[in-house]
Amino acid sequence: MLVSEPSVLDRVRASVAERPAPGGRKIVFRAMGTVCQITFVAGARAAADNFIHAAVRWVADFEATYSRFLPDSLISRINQGAGQGWFEVDEETDRLFALCQELYFFSRGAFDPTALPLIRLWNWKAEPPVIPDDADLEAARELVGWRKVERRKGAIRLPMKGMSIDLGGIGKEYAVDRVVQLAQEHGLSDVLVDFGQDVRAQGRPLDRPVWHVGLEDPHQPGTCWTGVAAQDVAVATSGDYLRRFELNGRRFGHILDPRTGYPVNNGCRAVTVIAPTCTVAGVLSTTAFILGDTEGLQMIDHYFGAEGCILTDHSRYQTRRFNAYLTR
Repeated sequence: MLVSEPSVLDRVRASVAERPAPGGRKIVFRAMGTVCQITFVAGARAAADNFIHAAVRWVADFEATYSRFLPDSLISRINQGAGQGWFEVDEETDRLFALCQELYFFSRGAFDPTALPLIRLWNWKAEPPVIPDDADLEAARELVGWRKVERRKGAIRLPMKGMSIDLGGIGKEYAVDRVVQLAQEHGLSDVLVDFGQDVRAQGRPLDRPVWHVGLEDPHQPGTCWTGVAAQDVAVATSGDYLRRFELNGRRFGHILDPRTGYPVNNGCRAVTVIAPTCTVAGVLSTTAFILGDTEGLQMIDHYFGAEGCILTDHSRYQTRRFNAYLTR
């Protein structure tokens, strides 16, 4: 992984604050465009302090390396070199791209890290809203498709100029898993990592038998419709109820189907997945949202160790054991 630019590390470090946590420690900071929270049962103070410093530095390095919004990041340089030669990458990046490939095929193309040309056509903050024209969408779709990416050990190549990679659909979730791993390497077995509501819970807090993760109600944002009793699992939710616009009576959310180039409009409002890792939970929740209630629930059900719930405008669909995780 690249060493982060001082500006990224300094910015992240400057945002770090410690919050009260019964029987443990909790730090909050901003990175990767979201609020990051790490709560853990502390052992020796020196080990806890070392973990905090290591976690903040790792997250800053991760953002500096993989953010498409930073012009000097590895991802930006790979994108800038599209249509040219091969680009060498380190072991961790190679693993990330291998994971992208695995999840692309498992999701039948609904998860596609090369969808950035399509994402750039949509602006959910524009006033008034604008729908991209068919010609622009078709041109962008020609540049999308993980199958087109060329890979060999330690190197990657985007064969067409204009192709680009965005790890926004997997990055935060992968970072959550890696910070949990980092905590374990520092001898901390009881930790809750929450990066923008992508959560992984290991062990338990001192004051309760399990960690509790609230699930926001898409019909009443800011309130929770239930909670998950989480221990040694990850919880991720995807929804379009906060970032969207309406035009001529049609709803346009911020989650795109990379196979069509259009925002998903199938009645889904939020999908929550509980899985062994946050990376898997995050990709499954977004993919199930794109596929819709029937096909999406089947996909979650087919992934070993995963349970899920899909909230639509009028109904709730869930896998057989999802209720076993809910708080009573």
